[in-house]
Amino acid sequence: MEPANAKTTSSLAEFGTRKLENEEDVFDHNAWDNVEWDEVQEEEARRQVQAQLDSKTLDDDQIETFDKKAAGFWDDFYSKNVNRFFKDRHWLRLEFPELFERLPRDSEETFTLCEMGCGAGNTVFPFLQEAGEAKVFVYACDYSKEAVGVVKGSELYDESRCKGIVYDITAPDIPPEIAPGSVDVCTCIFVLSAIHPSTWAQAVRNLYKMLKPGGLVLLRDYGRYDLAQLRFKPARVLEENFYVRGDGTRVYFFTNEELATMFSGFEVVQNGIDRRLLVNRTRKLKMYRSWVQAKLRKPLDAPPLSE
Repeated sequence: MEPANAKTTSSLAEFGTRKLENEEDVFDHNAWDNVEWDEVQEEEARRQVQAQLDSKTLDDDQIETFDKKAAGFWDDFYSKNVNRFFKDRHWLRLEFPELFERLPRDSEETFTLCEMGCGAGNTVFPFLQEAGEAKVFVYACDYSKEAVGVVKGSELYDESRCKGIVYDITAPDIPPEIAPGSVDVCTCIFVLSAIHPSTWAQAVRNLYKMLKPGGLVLLRDYGRYDLAQLRFKPARVLEENFYVRGDGTRVYFFTNEELATMFSGFEVVQNGIDRRLLVNRTRKLKMYRSWVQAKLRKPLDAPPLSE
């Protein structure tokens, strides 16, 4: 059952969302969609981020450690949070209806999904349940062996419809279990923000290679000047817009322009920003969240990648 306050319209939709028309009404609700920032607010956020960078304290050796041990930090995360990390992404149908619209309900053709950064199966299992009897197969990939172990240990895991794979999206090639040009949709939900910017190009090459011509990447990640970014202390700065959390996992905060450059070989179906204002009405606090969301299609006439 959906919660009583569940959204019924995409956060990037032009109509049907809750918009703040009058600043005096800001504390009338707990959340507002598509909140526009003025120049003063954006400049203040830019100033805060620059101040973080100017006061950066991590040295090169420390930064390298976080890079070399990235998978290990995620292993620790999942081993400590295995029972409380799973979140049923009920918003998938709302934001990414393509996942379900293309299911082969009356076809012998198999619909293949690859979830990059599968975590505890947040996309895999809701998708399989929603797919019902449709002929589907899901590759659940994560570079944390602990995360893949969580997926494989679930009572919902079925080898005939799903395969968990320990895989680093920045690897030199796609997993041997996945044939080139065989995947219909690849989801990247809060995945690319966890890898170093220097590895983005290889990650995108791998996505491109595994997708069928016409296949989609469905992406959602952290946006520039999100509340989480502005709250970081200088001791957590790795480099510009790239941070390390207290548990050792890393996070980058994107702009839509960076996504467009990163996926320049794809057709852009959507490349938007979801800006939401969350309100604590009791304490009279305003908290601005920002996420990027994109849908990127591999061209139908896409040439094969040169080796």
